[in-house]
Amino acid sequence: MKLCVFGAGAIGGLMAAKLAAKGDVAVTVIARGPHLEAMQARGLTLRTEGTETVIPVRAVASAAEAGPQDYVVVTLKSHSLPGAAKQMQPLLGPETAIVSAVNGIPWWYFHKLAGPWEGRRVESVDPGGVVSELLPPERAIGCIVYPAAEVPEPGVIEHTYGDRFTLGEPDGQKTPRATALSEALIAAGFKAPVRPKIRDEMWVKLWGNMAFNPISALTTATLDVLIADDGQRGVARAMMLEGQAVAEKLGVRFAIDVDKRIAGGAEVGAHKTSMLQDLERGRPMEIDALLGVVVELAELVEVPVPTCRTVLALVRARGRAAGCY
Repeated sequence: MKLCVFGAGAIGGLMAAKLAAKGDVAVTVIARGPHLEAMQARGLTLRTEGTETVIPVRAVASAAEAGPQDYVVVTLKSHSLPGAAKQMQPLLGPETAIVSAVNGIPWWYFHKLAGPWEGRRVESVDPGGVVSELLPPERAIGCIVYPAAEVPEPGVIEHTYGDRFTLGEPDGQKTPRATALSEALIAAGFKAPVRPKIRDEMWVKLWGNMAFNPISALTTATLDVLIADDGQRGVARAMMLEGQAVAEKLGVRFAIDVDKRIAGGAEVGAHKTSMLQDLERGRPMEIDALLGVVVELAELVEVPVPTCRTVLALVRARGRAAGCY
């Protein structure tokens, strides 16, 4: 099996390190700058549970150097995909699967989703259809990311918690390609179930992100502070209930209720959301992939989402003012 991680940051680096350490998969990572140079010089250093392991890994600067793969794991942020999709073309052979380990609603969301919107394009994450054209939805395998990791210095991945990557085909089938990937990830030490309803799990993760991320960017609160504050928690809960109504119109079923999902966020503790981290570092924020897309889908299914619209307008203005949107 040949597998390439495109965008080998914290999560991609974690996956690549553990797969490469097991040795059953030919792993290539595509990175740039000091991170690439460090991996080429020393390998990939994985810190986890108080131990540090240096793992040799093939690291290259371009898809052309990597060549065609069986699997391409995409761990970029959604707003980077339109620009990156063209660069990824040399990785794609006739049967290459694209594993979309991307936050929020993916570009392939309506592919093979039975119902009136099957095949519809999601403009918020696929502007002008450029992603779907270059990364055809039939190549996609969904992947929900649960681990948390950081890159404290070039060539180093610090794994803080979590070990599950849930996989799922857009049409819900348990295909040989999804099963083979699941088995490889399990052999490397991850939990990697193949689920028939990947969108249900996708929405449970998005449920918190669509509210906690933008609110934290507006208030600079860590998760524990946000959820402990009645006002912020109330806004988040209202947004989540609006999002739930949208998802259920699309056929999603939630296995837990909104208050249990909020409680799960509280358990993470004094954590800065990814959107707040991006704001503080002057990087583009995932506003459209996490919240803009919910408002777009609300219009599609004709569900009112006034709280989401208000927060979206405010966080977009905050992002523009900071040069992050």
